[in-house]
Amino acid sequence: MNQDLGISKGCLWVWRIIMMLLVLFLAFDGIIHVLVIPPVAAAFIQLGFPLGLSVPIGIIELVCLVLYCLPRTAVLGALLLTGDLGGAVLTNLRAGLPLFGNVLFPVYVGILLWGTLYILDPRIRALLPLRKVQ
Repeated sequence: MNQDLGISKGCLWVWRIIMMLLVLFLAFDGIIHVLVIPPVAAAFIQLGFPLGLSVPIGIIELVCLVLYCLPRTAVLGALLLTGDLGGAVLTNLRAGLPLFGNVLFPVYVGILLWGTLYILDPRIRALLPLRKVQ
């Protein structure tokens, strides 16, 4: 058990791997929005958004990601990223994209985002306790 966090070493390694994958994915997504690469431009056209919104969306996502990565502001970053992911769900629903491919993917990312905080932060675990089934 990790004495500082009250979690096992195995759980800590799971947290590290998930956190690394999340940060890499969200950083990649924010950077490609800022760079406005051709697939991003095509997606914006398909979704009916002005291409000029790509850079601000990418910057917002990257700022929220930085907040999420800093321990003191991780919960704020998670809340803001949850809003961003909710917008992605709504956008994909509005565009009529496949439910299990496009629409729910941001939900999965959000679950992992909060799951990493749940593993690491005892205050989140106290707020959302898991109950043992008897």
